[in-house]
Amino acid sequence: MVPDVSTGSDTRGLIAYLFGPGRRDEHTNPHIVAAWDMAGAPDPGRDPTATYSQLAKRLDTHVDLRTRELGGKKPPQHVWHCPVRTAPGDRYLTDTEWADVARRIVHATGIAPEGDDKACRWIAVRHADDHIHIMATTVRADGRRPRTHRDGQRAQAECRKIEAEFGLRRLKSGDLTAPRTPTGAERAKAERQGQTVTARHWLREQAYAVAAAVHNEADYFTVLQSLGIKVKTRLGPETGDVIGYSLAAPGDTNAAGEPVWYGGSKLAPDLSINRLRERLPAQKAAERPRYVADPSDPWRHTATAIHTARTVLDSGDDAAAQGHLAAFGDALYNVASATTGPHRAELRAAAAAFNRARRSSTRADHQAATALRKAAKELAYASNEPGGLAIALLFATVHLARAAAKWHEQRGHEQQAAAAEEAFRHLQSGYQQAAPPVLVDLARRAPRAATARRFEQDVRAALPDYADRILADPTWTALTTTLAYAETAGHNPRRLLAAVGTQRELDSAEHPAEVLNWRITAQPNRRTQAARSRSTTSGTSARSATPHPPATPAAIRPEERSRHR
Repeated sequence: MVPDVSTGSDTRGLIAYLFGPGRRDEHTNPHIVAAWDMAGAPDPGRDPTATYSQLAKRLDTHVDLRTRELGGKKPPQHVWHCPVRTAPGDRYLTDTEWADVARRIVHATGIAPEGDDKACRWIAVRHADDHIHIMATTVRADGRRPRTHRDGQRAQAECRKIEAEFGLRRLKSGDLTAPRTPTGAERAKAERQGQTVTARHWLREQAYAVAAAVHNEADYFTVLQSLGIKVKTRLGPETGDVIGYSLAAPGDTNAAGEPVWYGGSKLAPDLSINRLRERLPAQKAAERPRYVADPSDPWRHTATAIHTARTVLDSGDDAAAQGHLAAFGDALYNVASATTGPHRAELRAAAAAFNRARRSSTRADHQAATALRKAAKELAYASNEPGGLAIALLFATVHLARAAAKWHEQRGHEQQAAAAEEAFRHLQSGYQQAAPPVLVDLARRAPRAATARRFEQDVRAALPDYADRILADPTWTALTTTLAYAETAGHNPRRLLAAVGTQRELDSAEHPAEVLNWRITAQPNRRTQAARSRSTTSGTSARSATPHPPATPAAIRPEERSRHR
């Protein structure tokens, strides 16, 4: 059951909407199911003689008294509105049940506490099977305003109790960090235009993807405009600095043909200009990632940073952990953009789902997650997808998403935990699509039997407690190939197994050889590192010849520039 509290100032306009046909003739049999006084509330839905003006006048009686006290000025935002909707799949409630729901909501929110004969006047209107609208005028009979502080959260808490008592689907409580949901009008407009998502939702996804890839505020606005998105900034009156911004989707206009603007904070709380600046510090062009000799570096760096993020979630530093979850949300967009396989759709879905898990009431320490965010931005400029290393990175994201779900669950962040679980399922599905061909190819390239036996001895020496499970794992053959590659790259197999085996416990791993395989794959090439260190003396001339990244990050591809495609 979902309540949605808002305020306004047009009593008669809201009444006309509640008892009218709706925007698409969806309102059927509108009528009052509960009110402050059923005998004193004219019902335009059931009483042919009742009018909207009569009902509005009865509701506004105390507002008029207060207006005279204020010298003819109405109190601001005096109309309180709270639609309450059951979840999809729930049974339909009777009028009597909805009346009980309405009385409990106005009591819980402070609009009309039970037994208070001077409380605000209110009505509950039902014009559909699955929801009601509670409307009140927020001036009491004694002229005071009601105590409605945190009324949205109180309404949610009461709905959780109602769900349990009425046998309805138990929904997740929020913490006021969720983005605004599209309105009914926005959804209807998207349907008329043949769009699968609303302009608000599309703009939010584009803004997140661009913010994940760019390096500073100026680039953020530039890339958004390159996608055809209109950008309008708000400047401070004294300093002339940008203090806010709004976006409009291509072709999204109102009845007058003007762009429909959405403020950054209205798209999502962490897309406000201040929250963006916490994640997009100004950087000089010379500090941006450049193409390097080994194209696999961005993938390896990101995998390493994600492994570090899992450790931070266990550290007990909630601010640092929340910062890493925000950076992980950026990383998912760039992983999806840099991926070319058929599993790319699952990675995009995971990035979109994780948006709800990337923020909570815990304030994030974004500086703690600088390494992960920097690595993810390098990935946005990656020019190719290096096979097994890309799967190793994907494998790391699967486990971090699951760890994020547990972290949120332990702290009572119900909506965030559910979102992280959804992202985990998408990532797991993507991994299951992408990994088998790579593992089969590794098994096909297995080293000679003598080499495999030597690696078996290394496993028993380095990880004696897990050796039997590792050697019985179906992916053991693929692991021998990876160990052979690592040995060629300059690693000692036994020491390497001991090191990656202690990164995290293997007891809970269903396929420990598979876990070790991807951990080893993400290790750097030691011979390449040594060669680079020897070449640093000629670094100045080499750096001057290094090409700069493209002006538009690889995360934003031409075919994605229009939401109409």
